[in-house]
Amino acid sequence: MFEIFYPDYYVDSAYEISYSRLYEKGIRGVIFDVDNTLVPHDQPADIRAKNLFEEFHHMGMETCLLSNNKEPRVATFARCVGSKYIYKGGKPSVKGYVRAMKLMGTDRETTIFVGDQLFTDVYGANRAGISSYLVKPIHPKEEIQIVLKRYLERVVLYFYKRSKRGIK
Repeated sequence: MFEIFYPDYYVDSAYEISYSRLYEKGIRGVIFDVDNTLVPHDQPADIRAKNLFEEFHHMGMETCLLSNNKEPRVATFARCVGSKYIYKGGKPSVKGYVRAMKLMGTDRETTIFVGDQLFTDVYGANRAGISSYLVKPIHPKEEIQIVLKRYLERVVLYFYKRSKRGIK
């Protein structure tokens, strides 16, 4: 019933994913949400984010920020970490994900998406046919419309976790 919203992977943080292992398996591009995925809402790129993106550059992996936020927010963050970006991305529409892959020169098989929201980030990635990683939000302070969605996300995550218990 809720499977279209289920992430392929659910992890605590974008910073705990083994991107080097994914690179070894053929992943060449990562699409990221920004707010509450890489840093708290409206915060600048911190040292952890800068180091992560430096690791991507070193490894030869492409990145693209896909955000529904406005250009000043996304462009400033992207400049700090050296990433391609798309602002007002229209998530969960598939168009932003396809555009991000085009910017990175990747395809569905060589791209993953990392974000903190089920109904925009994960749902859009799933619809685009991209492997999705859901991360726990970095900070509890969020805009009211996101807070309301979090209540619905809890229901979906309950069934997601229940369905994963039976899988070995």
